[in-house]
Amino acid sequence: MKIVIAGAGDVGSYLAKMLTKENHDIVIVDTRTEILKEVDSAYDVLCVEGSCTSFGTLKEANVPGCDLFIAVTNSEDTNILSCIFAKKLGAKKTIARVDNMEYLSPINKLTFINLGVDRLVYPEYIAAKEVVGVIKQTGSTEIFEFSGGKLTLFVIKLDEDSPIVNMSLREASVKARNKNYRAVAITRNGETIIPKGSDMLNEGDIIYIITNPDGIPSLLKTAGKKKLELDNVMFLGGSRIGIKAAKFLENHLNVKMLEMDHQKSFKLVDMLPKTMIINGDGRNIDVLLEEGLENIDAFVAVTGDAETNILTCMLAKRYGVKKVIAEIENLDYIDIASKMGIDTIINKKLSAASAIYTSTMKAEVSSIKCLTGTDAEVLEFITSRDALISKSKLKEVELPEGVIIAGVVR
Repeated sequence: MKIVIAGAGDVGSYLAKMLTKENHDIVIVDTRTEILKEVDSAYDVLCVEGSCTSFGTLKEANVPGCDLFIAVTNSEDTNILSCIFAKKLGAKKTIARVDNMEYLSPINKLTFINLGVDRLVYPEYIAAKEVVGVIKQTGSTEIFEFSGGKLTLFVIKLDEDSPIVNMSLREASVKARNKNYRAVAITRNGETIIPKGSDMLNEGDIIYIITNPDGIPSLLKTAGKKKLELDNVMFLGGSRIGIKAAKFLENHLNVKMLEMDHQKSFKLVDMLPKTMIINGDGRNIDVLLEEGLENIDAFVAVTGDAETNILTCMLAKRYGVKKVIAEIENLDYIDIASKMGIDTIINKKLSAASAIYTSTMKAEVSSIKCLTGTDAEVLEFITSRDALISKSKLKEVELPEGVIIAGVVR
């Protein structure tokens, strides 16, 4: 495919990294010379300097002949306008990153399609849903649903006292006597393993498992995990991710939110009527303890500053918080943070890239999840009538190296 990416920031650069592996022709447009130099030296892409709302720049980037135009700059208005221009110039499909929940309503989405914007992606909303999913399924460090929950990706870290530590995957399967879940990847010391039956399970391994709803209790028992009862949740930072996640949770749990900005705190009171808003500096241990950190079941740090999120989560763990979740946008920090004991890492860059990546596939792919802290991806395909995989038994299909079929929904 010929793909043009407007915006060489975090999301744009990560998309370029993913898509160049698939041998697509990639062009990146940005106004910042230094960032384009970094992207040009790191990836096999063509860089065009200029505004993505300029017809001249879009033509120079070969937008009139592109299959997909992706606008992921930091400006919502720029993304929408550039997609409209790209469509008028002849781009076959356009995707815009937005920051407004109102745009995602069915009526408004139809309006954007008529304007020339085929798809809208809201990274903070996707990340907020991941936070809520992890809090609801407390035995997992990460969770992602396929086919409306018929199959679920669970991410579990093996502790020292896990019953399956030092067993092979085959031995663990025999012990479980349950065919409702399957391990699809293991992360160990920063390396990704697509497991076979003979692979051993070690303490500290992060295992990615696909399960159906019936397999969840057995899965947690086999891995030595308990479903924690969470009643009290504390958010650090009134960011968009924090606001969206708190809005999902405040009707079911006791939610507190610490926000340092005085004026923003007043606005949050109106936005989150059932959440206790506290104006205070969450980096101060005395403030956290005064607001009942020792009685909190889940601590979610989404300030937008990775260092603050990591340190406050470690502090929360020290004071006995059962579940800590940190937003970390720097990919280099993810493996380190995981080793430091942070249960769940949220990265809206990966969330947005996963959502956009589905549009680059030739096959009918309904969803993709780029796994945090690993090089593996989970893809949900809809099998066509003429697909080779539907012509014979699965054991007779010659799958590419490193590919596992984890489940089938029929």
